Amino acid sequence: MRNDMGGLLGGLQAQMKQMQEEAARVEVEGVAAGGLVRVRMNGAQEVLAVKVDPRALADAELLEDLVRAATNEAVRQSKQAAAQGVAQLAARMGLPPGLL
Repeated sequence: MRNDMGGLLGGLQAQMKQMQEEAARVEVEGVAAGGLVRVRMNGAQEVLAVKVDPRALADAELLEDLVRAATNEAVRQSKQAAAQGVAQLAARMGLPPGLL
């Protein structure tokens, strides 16, 4: 029984590692103010690019708010993508939703 449990946990760890690697390759984009600011992020929640429309440069305080909003949107999308990956992993393992 102990060997079975160890094998199960080892398999789970390997699948989780694979899922994390796949998630890091996912890219999402947060957009603010109809595209004035765009933040592209990967599934590891690393910011890959920030694009700012020149029209947003006139007001520094507004620009700060737009960058924050776009970044938060990208983080939200990244978390959603990761949650979907975990749900798919659980389904492949035959586990009930929400267990992982």
